[in-house]
Amino acid sequence: MLQSLRPLLTKILNPLARNLNINPNIVTIVSPFVAVLAAYGFANHDLILGCVAILFSGFLDVLDGAVARYHGRSSRFGAFLDSTMDRFADAIIYIGIIFGGYCDWFVGILAIHSAITVSYVRARAESQGAECNIGIAERAVRMIILMIGAIIGYLLGDIYFTYIIYILVILSYFTVGQRIMYVRRQLK
Repeated sequence: MLQSLRPLLTKILNPLARNLNINPNIVTIVSPFVAVLAAYGFANHDLILGCVAILFSGFLDVLDGAVARYHGRSSRFGAFLDSTMDRFADAIIYIGIIFGGYCDWFVGILAIHSAITVSYVRARAESQGAECNIGIAERAVRMIILMIGAIIGYLLGDIYFTYIIYILVILSYFTVGQRIMYVRRQLK
């Protein structure tokens, strides 16, 4: 869904990547620690801190790939590590949201499960040789919706942030269904 922004992001990130000649896996590993800051913000009812930390974590998530590509350090292990750290970050953020009481524990668990399942379906499809980068709620979209929800919750009240979490669960499971149907057509 956000693939059309890739050329713009590349134009913005390449100058940064040029000046950041470090192992991209280090950038990848830092991202979940920033997600802990987001979780801390949500757990302590600081929606703005949660939002800003998600934004920074997402920035690191795209920066690691830019650094890897710019310096010719892309690797299969780097892609694997990136995907794994993204799952950690997703779960950590939702744990903070649950702890902060923004949603019932069951809904929070569904949010974690749905986020992980969206990525699992893609990984499993690709292991079968099927492309699977479709869906209404890929990770970047979910994080953007979560940030917007945090801002709305801050401005209008916590209940609106809670509504956003419910919507994210629905959108994530819908994306799982989209991906399953798409892969089914590809593998027939």
